[in-house]
Amino acid sequence: MYLGAVTYNVIKDWDLDTILTKLPALGFEAVELRTTHKHGVEVTLTKEEREKVKARFAQAKLRLLSYGSVCEFHSPDAAVRRKHIDDCKKWIDLAHDTGAWGVKVRPNGIAKELGPEKTIAMIGECLRECGEYGARMGVEIWMEVHGRDTQNPPVSAAIMRAAKHDSVGLCWNSNPTDLVNGSIKDSFRLLRPWIKNVHINELAGPYPYRELFALLRASKYDRYTLCEAQESKEPERFLRWYRALWVELNRA
Repeated sequence: MYLGAVTYNVIKDWDLDTILTKLPALGFEAVELRTTHKHGVEVTLTKEEREKVKARFAQAKLRLLSYGSVCEFHSPDAAVRRKHIDDCKKWIDLAHDTGAWGVKVRPNGIAKELGPEKTIAMIGECLRECGEYGARMGVEIWMEVHGRDTQNPPVSAAIMRAAKHDSVGLCWNSNPTDLVNGSIKDSFRLLRPWIKNVHINELAGPYPYRELFALLRASKYDRYTLCEAQESKEPERFLRWYRALWVELNRA
């Protein structure tokens, strides 16, 4: 597996030039560009601007892996859900035009008006529509294991079963709710069939990252783990340290 970074939150203030030059120099191989950050790669780009972004990544030693959208599908309001689906399709178009692999989306909870069963079915239906559109574009949809209640692994698994589309998967998010009796083994085994991306945060924190890395290796995960850590006043120094710790944790 490989190490990349999300622009949230350590490098949210880096422009695209800085990302393209500094991340590879620091040993990072890919990036997920989260919306609203200084890089400026957004769905508002023109065709010519998109071609330029694609060309710049092609010339750099850094993969444009994905886009971190804020599209979410748990609202009980059909008009709100439709807007998020349409927005997601715009991100899919951008990913296609710039050569990115995936678009990250999320749920943010269970709609109180609908309850768990109906909300899960509704989110799954929205994800399936986005997945069908993405499949035609060669772009995957990665649902972050995120949000109150929806971040619980059994709920995320139920959403994946409801979505039931090969182009829709999960972004493991390294949440405290993954732990059962101090271990993430059960949660990982439950969600592994759908994991297409992995977010990692504070590697020196309490989360059992050595266990996660061992489970990823054992399951032959061969994609990316993306640093999604808190801000640092010395981002280059922090990322250099982060890379060294990632290498150590990834030892067999």
